[in-house]
Amino acid sequence: MAGNVRSFGAQQVAMTTSTDTYAVPGVGAGLLDVYRRRYLLKLIVRKELRVRYRGSVLGLAWSYVKPLVQYVVLFFALGIVLRVGDQIPNYALYMFSGVIVINFFSEAFSNATRSIVSNAALVKKIYLPRELFPVASVWVAAVHFLPQLVVLLAAALLSGWKPDIMQLIGAALGFVIVAVTATGLGLLAGAVNVFFRDAENIVDMLMMIVTWTSPVLYDWTMIRRLAPPWVLVIYQLNPITVAVELFHWAFWYPTVDRPVELPPHLMWTGLIGLGMAALFLIIGQLVFRRLEGHFAQEV
Repeated sequence: MAGNVRSFGAQQVAMTTSTDTYAVPGVGAGLLDVYRRRYLLKLIVRKELRVRYRGSVLGLAWSYVKPLVQYVVLFFALGIVLRVGDQIPNYALYMFSGVIVINFFSEAFSNATRSIVSNAALVKKIYLPRELFPVASVWVAAVHFLPQLVVLLAAALLSGWKPDIMQLIGAALGFVIVAVTATGLGLLAGAVNVFFRDAENIVDMLMMIVTWTSPVLYDWTMIRRLAPPWVLVIYQLNPITVAVELFHWAFWYPTVDRPVELPPHLMWTGLIGLGMAALFLIIGQLVFRRLEGHFAQEV
């Protein structure tokens, strides 16, 4: 009898020891799980691209046609007809180098906001890192960004583009700032949108505000002339504004044949913008992990 009790106790200890190695269901490591399951990320990105261009004759080629047409229309309407850029040399290139940044951010942020609700069937049926969906939206936007970058490079080369290494680094930094900002805000808005679908409309309004509060269609010196210095400081702390100016510096500035004034300390401002983007990412991840346990019940 005593032997049986000891044997039963030993089995209990063994069972307790073995179950200690198991992870609690539904608890993950956040964005680290996205990296660990990057093969799933690749599948989701491929699925999103395939669904978007299903039944299309041109397919992914539309990613090249649309920015090219956009560039020509903006050049004709704003540069030639309305003469908006008389004060800015090579205005079409100035404008388009900012437009593609805004396009990238708008697509990434908007789609990431809708990503959890749009993938409700997967969220309900199986467990996988839910961060995969907002991150995949940013990757899809990056795929669409590349053709726009090709159009921008072609226009810059035709305008005599000769950048230096720091300007190219600035462009890469601007891209990273936008990608990280869109991921962080997409995680935040995507989680909130599961519970309050008004988040989609709020994000759409924010996109309009971002377009007009970033120096895309006008020069940053106009803000300096119209606003007090502290407003200019806050304006330049906006990560999207910083990214736009870095793209201006990389693609537009090397083609200008007369002196123009750039924002002061642009690379340092870029590093501050990267820090702001990282802060958005941390906040977005914390809110997302706080709310994701209720996604399956709410979508």
